[in-house]
Amino acid sequence: MIINFVTMQEYLQPIPLQTILGDATYKKGQYGNEIDCYATQFPQWENASIILVGVNEERGKGITQQQDDTTAIRKQLYNLYCWHTELKICDIGNIINGKKLTDTYAALQQVLSELQAANKTVIILGNSHDITTPQYQSFVINQQQIEATCIDACMDLSMESIFANDNFLLPMLTGEPNYIRHYNHVGFQSYFVHPTMMDTLNTLRFDCYRVGKVREHLAEYEPIFRNSNMVSIDVNALQHSVMPCNTLTPNGFAGDEACTLAKYAGMSTALQSIGIYNYKNANDVHQLGATQIAQMIWYFIDGRNTLLHENAITQLQYYKEYTTAFSDISITFYQNIKTKRWWMQLPNHTYTACSYNDYLLASNNEIPERWLRTQERNL
Repeated sequence: MIINFVTMQEYLQPIPLQTILGDATYKKGQYGNEIDCYATQFPQWENASIILVGVNEERGKGITQQQDDTTAIRKQLYNLYCWHTELKICDIGNIINGKKLTDTYAALQQVLSELQAANKTVIILGNSHDITTPQYQSFVINQQQIEATCIDACMDLSMESIFANDNFLLPMLTGEPNYIRHYNHVGFQSYFVHPTMMDTLNTLRFDCYRVGKVREHLAEYEPIFRNSNMVSIDVNALQHSVMPCNTLTPNGFAGDEACTLAKYAGMSTALQSIGIYNYKNANDVHQLGATQIAQMIWYFIDGRNTLLHENAITQLQYYKEYTTAFSDISITFYQNIKTKRWWMQLPNHTYTACSYNDYLLASNNEIPERWLRTQERNL
């Protein structure tokens, strides 16, 4: 694919750096001095590992007037200290809103597809959760089969709503042609979800996890993110106490848990884009929500840095091998010597991410559910 850098720039506008800075200046080591940002000149992003892009678009929620909510997040992010100098980060500004919502979608889709073709990891800051649509469409345009993971208190499958923010998952999961190889929904709150919706998703062999279950054993869900090509986070999945702009529910993930999940996403070898959506600066208190998102981005970068020092699963000389056998099934597990993360080999000789608990189950003559679910999808 030939990448037209000029065309990509035409979809973008610079960030209001003076609004972020005010009369302040950044100290040495703060991200404000480390990130190459589009304030006046379009940045030289070719050598960057991680690209940040904003989307101040809310027509998917029925709001026609654009609000610049991404600036508040950037303000908090740029004040954090950079511990990972091996990773170059570039902020290419904000997508220019089109005449129609679909025009904005098309602009972001084009930018993302070009960045992904250049092997860049992209962080998207979006005012509305339906921006997940062009995030997914960027894989469609490249005809890439993917595993997608969404962190959300609700499931945006409402057929009654006219707003894309409430129903964007429907065309994404059922549209044709479809490039969703597998879908994970993490952190849903049962009282917001109709039971028959769960039955439908289970029939499609998609995996859905209640917020309470995830919080009980957070590390057990790291393999989900390791297998994911894209992650979409609705900030309404976080507790109101750490995300004051969450007016949906007081419950959800705690701040440190959200940071841990963001780090898990950063540690994924498969991941190409992560979107953090639905932040509303007007409803924020003391900028706690913007600070929370900035720290989630910090931990995502921290996960990316960890990934630099982990050998690929195909380099088996850097892994310990364990084989379990029972009945007519044999499962081989591999543990990375440096990071201690686990993988298991499937009968088709591919590898899927797993946890230490999966190995313990197999050692006690129990077939891990993760192995069974993956096998079902491969049939």
